[in-house]
Amino acid sequence: MIKCHLSKLMGEKKLKIVDVARETGVNRGTITRLYHETASRVELETIEALCRYLGCGVGDLFEFVDKQ
Repeated sequence: MIKCHLSKLMGEKKLKIVDVARETGVNRGTITRLYHETASRVELETIEALCRYLGCGVGDLFEFVDKQ
């Protein structure tokens, strides 16, 4: 299972979904799905835009959790 830490990162920086969408150019619905961890796939361009904007790495944004 892949866990997305977007909500945590946004909370630390006190960012709103609409602000991130506006600043990154990423669709608001995509950010909402990542924020609520309901996304089933993500474009690499989206990951790149979010990492650049948040000043983090891919490993900070996503985590592999072994579900046993």
